[in-house]
Amino acid sequence: MRRPIVESLHLDQRLLPAKVFEEYTRQAAKQEELREKSRLAWFDFGKPGRDPNRLGGVISSMAAGSGWVPHMKVASLQNRWDTVVGPGIAAHSRVVSYRDGVLIVQAQTTVWATQLTYLVPQLQEAIAKRLQMPVTEVKVTGPHNYSFRRGRFDPPGRGVRDTYG
Repeated sequence: MRRPIVESLHLDQRLLPAKVFEEYTRQAAKQEELREKSRLAWFDFGKPGRDPNRLGGVISSMAAGSGWVPHMKVASLQNRWDTVVGPGIAAHSRVVSYRDGVLIVQAQTTVWATQLTYLVPQLQEAIAKRLQMPVTEVKVTGPHNYSFRRGRFDPPGRGVRDTYG
């Protein structure tokens, strides 16, 4: 016959209910505290001295808590691209994405892509200074042309065009 689990784990049976229901007690106390805060806020509404939060502060805390800050910085970079790199370069390039410190910039032509690769150190410095974004690498790509290939599992050869002639 097996020994009871309480004896094999050397547990005190008198403390087991307290350990099991400790989390439930903590949650109930937290809910009661929230109810009390809600009740006090209801009765204090509109009284002098009540300090409401400003909308900008609420949105900033929401963005920070939800992990939106990196996406907002990239959107800010896209919107201010002409002030970061100048109107001449901004007219021929755009920010595509930013992930893990790698910024991808797409140029309008291959000539502009070549020119932008020479300006990568200045771009990194300007972005880090103006937007406080950690940019470890800037990749410059040229214009993307569409192809008939769709993936790495396509068979080699010309595809549907090999039936002609």
